[in-house]
Amino acid sequence: MAHYLVTGAAGFIGSRTAELLLSQGHTVLGVDNLNDAYDVRVKNWRLDLLKKHAGFSFLGASVADPAILRLPRLRERRFDGVFNLAARAGVRSSVEYPWMYVETNITGTLNMLELCREHSIPKLVLASTSSLYGASNPTPYSEDQDTSHPLSPYAASKKGAEALAHTYHALHGVDISVVRYFTVYGPAGRPDMSVFRFVQRIREGLPIVVYGDGTMSRDFTFVDDIARGTIASLRPLGFEIMNLGGHHPYEVNELIRTIEEQLGRRAIVENQPAHPADVPSTFANVEKAARLLGWRPEMPFAEGIARCCDWYEAERSWVSKINVY
Repeated sequence: MAHYLVTGAAGFIGSRTAELLLSQGHTVLGVDNLNDAYDVRVKNWRLDLLKKHAGFSFLGASVADPAILRLPRLRERRFDGVFNLAARAGVRSSVEYPWMYVETNITGTLNMLELCREHSIPKLVLASTSSLYGASNPTPYSEDQDTSHPLSPYAASKKGAEALAHTYHALHGVDISVVRYFTVYGPAGRPDMSVFRFVQRIREGLPIVVYGDGTMSRDFTFVDDIARGTIASLRPLGFEIMNLGGHHPYEVNELIRTIEEQLGRRAIVENQPAHPADVPSTFANVEKAARLLGWRPEMPFAEGIARCCDWYEAERSWVSKINVY
């Protein structure tokens, strides 16, 4: 049994990662400030699942607040590793509220790096993003490509977090794995992401907004695959950056057709101009994660979408009321 700190524990990826750790017999202290980036009912639903585990405890706090480093529950407990999965996510929102992204994604990462340094915690896993790969990078995206030209404040803040992580590895010897996530989807996903929005709107007979003509493609990756890869990256590697993706891009139009098939309903599509901060395509080269972690994505796309639809039907009494725009 090991003891882990998971920040962003009520978030989409954080909650699933914590749940898998708990199912393996470990203990988890989850940290989350339950902010209003999206409807907090989804976060509380995830958190309620975690609270059913005897090995889970919760701390309501913000990783961006330097005072977190002085909290007794962090200072007095010995952790075997830190999963820094707390983040402000989303490309378009970051254009409107860049300060929030810098605060959480850069200052929050700095605080967790300091925690590891001060208490000699042997491992930190840092969540990063495929949004770092700009429009000029050839696909599939590889970790050695140039990511110095981000197209959004979100991507820029994650680039800053990666740079800080490398600095702490170089100066203080902190062992760090940086995992770049590619368009994560699954049950209880983020309401601001396309899969959640499209499932809800198509099921309820409401129009969906598609930015561009629907040929934009994303490397959709099921949340369980992401959580497995995140936990696998605990192994000592020194400092490594690894893609965790589905290794197969799907167009938005194909996503819509798949949801239509699962729900047995037709989508009402409203097209709007593509956002300048959006890249046209993402596609992960996952050979490095396969080599270093023994990890590959396993969930077939159609089955993953079916699980999203099944979860929505099971929770429709409240999920249907969430504002996704």
